Amino acid sequence: MKQVTIVMYHYVRELRYTKYPKIKGLLASQFREQLLYMQKYYEFVTVEDCIRAVESDDTSFPNNAILLTFDDGYIDHYTTVFPLLDKFGIQGCFFPPAKTILHHEVLDVNKIHFTLAAASSFDALLQDVFDCLNRFRAEYGLESNDYYFAKLAVPGRLDPKEVIFVKRLLQLGLPEAPRKAIVDYLFKKYVAEDEAVFSRELYMDTDQIQCMIRNGMFVGGHGYDHCWLNSLSSDKQEQEIDQTLEFLKGVGAPTQDWVMCYPYGAYDQPLMDTLKKKQCSLAMTTHMEIASLNPEQSLTLARLDTNYLPKVADSNMAPWTQKALNHG
Repeated sequence: MKQVTIVMYHYVRELRYTKYPKIKGLLASQFREQLLYMQKYYEFVTVEDCIRAVESDDTSFPNNAILLTFDDGYIDHYTTVFPLLDKFGIQGCFFPPAKTILHHEVLDVNKIHFTLAAASSFDALLQDVFDCLNRFRAEYGLESNDYYFAKLAVPGRLDPKEVIFVKRLLQLGLPEAPRKAIVDYLFKKYVAEDEAVFSRELYMDTDQIQCMIRNGMFVGGHGYDHCWLNSLSSDKQEQEIDQTLEFLKGVGAPTQDWVMCYPYGAYDQPLMDTLKKKQCSLAMTTHMEIASLNPEQSLTLARLDTNYLPKVADSNMAPWTQKALNHG
């Protein structure tokens, strides 16, 4: 069985020199070290290699294949990631959400990240969240603060329960209208009054994306609105995919044998049916595993978070690397 380790990246920047050092991301220096580690144990492949592996019986696809993917279209991907990939001769697969590039809007998930990173006092931020719930409770029929905290405040792999509570509440724990109102209020209070200016500093633009494509990088779809696609009707899902394809066409990326990355890793069967109809060859999830390349799983490809592989070149072989090399 053909397999590939697909690594998932988001922020890649020298965080200590930025205005938001508390953002969780990979340092540029760590990214370079990780590439050197990967060179020792893996064979880098391209998106096109993976598509051919799914569609053909070719047995030459390497067991230690690795593919690098970069979500959300951050400027880091152009200024930091792209030069290193170009230097190492590696293809990266980039997934920018359309509206961030076309309309200079900031994704809600990024508003939450930067609000958390900008708050000098988390206790004060948490109180602001509770105050907002109190303000909107009657208008939107919201539950009590204690109800939401008991339901959503569960410790995560990287965050304490209070931070998880804020993230879950503002990502999916409330109806859309009060959720967006609270996120926008907090973002303006803690981060930036002018969303468009902040967006232009956070994300790539079309010229930068086209430059990467001209130099061998692959650009795939990450939705238009970067929403939870499994929460939409099939008609709305198809509209999102059509807008995604229109964006890809506009930047010169493939719209046949193209690749989708599910925002938040969220998908369902109607969405996969739509992707098949729209000639999508591969689709990426956030499920942590080594991906199997076969027609049955081509639209549910697993990925590993960058933190699952070493960030120092001469590290001992990681468990996930051992698993990849011992396969078959």
